[in-house]
Amino acid sequence: MAYKKQGIALAIVAFTAYIIGGIGSFGGLALIFMMKNRDLWGWGEGRAIGYLLLCVGLCLSIMGVLMMRLFRNRGL
Repeated sequence: MAYKKQGIALAIVAFTAYIIGGIGSFGGLALIFMMKNRDLWGWGEGRAIGYLLLCVGLCLSIMGVLMMRLFRNRGL
């Protein structure tokens, strides 16, 4: 029974990483195209932060997909 709860928790973590990665990727694309040469809340140029969000979002999405496949194939 403990394995079942652990498996569901890991699946939720994987799915959450996938969703947050997708939101980050599309948010990064929006910043890249809409914030050229404009400051973003004093953090730096919006375009540079957009590239950061795009890359981190893609990494999180890939990690989420790999985790989902791993947990499904391992029977957790």
